[in-house]
Amino acid sequence: MQTLREIRCGETVTVTKVSGAGAVKRRIMDMGITKGTEIYVRKVAPLGDPVEVTVRGYELSLRKADAEMIAVQ
Repeated sequence: MQTLREIRCGETVTVTKVSGAGAVKRRIMDMGITKGTEIYVRKVAPLGDPVEVTVRGYELSLRKADAEMIAVQ
């Protein structure tokens, strides 16, 4: 199973699972990242943090730690 952190720039993936617990998981889901959502990876910073993605028509930057909690295919 891949996580969003492992996806390269320019790829589009679908969320299969959001892991994590409590407030962290809720915050990710509040940003619109839920099971079945398509995510387009726009940019990855040189050191890998943050990852810039397009979700539901808006742009979003995620930390590496948050991107690791999002399982994709």
